[in-house]
Amino acid sequence: MTTLQIGTLYGSATFVALFSGMPIAFAVGAVALVFMFVFMPAANIGLVAETIYSELDNFTLLTIPLFVLMGAAVGKSRAGADLYSSLNRWLNRVPGGLGVANVLACSVFAAMCGSSPATCSAIGSSGIPQMRARGYSEELATGLIAAGGTLGILIPPSLTLILYGLASEQSIGKLFMAGIGPGILLTVLFIVWVVFKFRREKARLLAGQSSGAGKAVLDEEHFTWGQRLETLPRFLPFLIVIALIMVALYGGWATPSEVAGIGAFFSLLMVVLIYRCYKWEDMRVILGGTVRESCMVMMIIAMSFLYTYVMSYLHVTQEVALWLTTLPLSKWVFFFWVNVLLVVLGFFLPPVAIILMVTPILLPALKTHDFDLIWFGVIITILMEMGLIHPPVGLNLFVINGIAPDIPLARIVWGVIPFIILMVLSIALLCFVPDIAVWLPNHYLGK
Repeated sequence: MTTLQIGTLYGSATFVALFSGMPIAFAVGAVALVFMFVFMPAANIGLVAETIYSELDNFTLLTIPLFVLMGAAVGKSRAGADLYSSLNRWLNRVPGGLGVANVLACSVFAAMCGSSPATCSAIGSSGIPQMRARGYSEELATGLIAAGGTLGILIPPSLTLILYGLASEQSIGKLFMAGIGPGILLTVLFIVWVVFKFRREKARLLAGQSSGAGKAVLDEEHFTWGQRLETLPRFLPFLIVIALIMVALYGGWATPSEVAGIGAFFSLLMVVLIYRCYKWEDMRVILGGTVRESCMVMMIIAMSFLYTYVMSYLHVTQEVALWLTTLPLSKWVFFFWVNVLLVVLGFFLPPVAIILMVTPILLPALKTHDFDLIWFGVIITILMEMGLIHPPVGLNLFVINGIAPDIPLARIVWGVIPFIILMVLSIALLCFVPDIAVWLPNHYLGK
């Protein structure tokens, strides 16, 4: 068989295995092993364990369970509700302040835990009922939480950026820095849309009231300065932990792996001292969740390494890379079709699988077209964010549907469409002004 035929068969077998419902790690690993048996010398089978171990024997991978532990410590306690309540009190005078508070709560919580579903669950369980009670439409209430949750995979610490850094052999620290500007940009774009949409909905509902129809618009809550200040003891620990992480990482005091340890330690300390999560029942939930999620991610990483090893041995990667680089496409036309490919893959596959499987194939072509790989790491992460909120397998859509089961899934989808458009807009802005992403890592750490 030719390399093209083997590559086509390899890709087709992978999609069949993934769509069969098998866990991602087992699907990818099974395809790799079958092709090893059929197309590779028998001696290579005995090297499977050594190949996987050599790839996993990487100190940077320690960041994954530590950041997962950090997220579990925050996500499994009442921290999300307290964060939401505090921001709501401080932003109640802003038009659509409740919605803005939810977006900011998602961004801060995401910076703490790095998990999109955890952010949606923690903030949405309090935020969605509150917004619906105050006249927000079901589409806006669910859409902004689903989209706000995606900020968890862009704003550092980001598991997606860590995996991209490992797959592309780029600096995790630089990738974290590159995620700050676009993360702030997306947060601002989301806030602007929420304020605009809230005003339109409020005007429409008030018009309905004046004509004797429509749903009453409830007044925003009013809080005294004393009520605002009393939330600070609950809100400040979040800022302190985030500040410790930022100073340690960007001040050059610690590596990403060491920063993950610092974040995990102080997050655990926060939930023990403030939220009294020191009983075994509480710690079992936190540690059990950490072990399950970490094992799942590490298994996917291990099998993806084996998958790419087989693909490279069979020269599939090299042939595809050569084909991509010889296509008669200009730099930005090539970039457009790469984006289309990643969006289509996002219809069916989770971000971890896409990054680990696609990045090694795209890297040679990206280098040939002279794309900044740190900048592209931000682009691919935003595209992965879109995959979390667009059908048919948008994970956040189902998380939100679980929080508010009385809201039809179709309405949730309509609610996230404006935020998907804003993500596309942010990618366009990053193409025209790449310094939004690369200025900080280039000027702070140097080329």
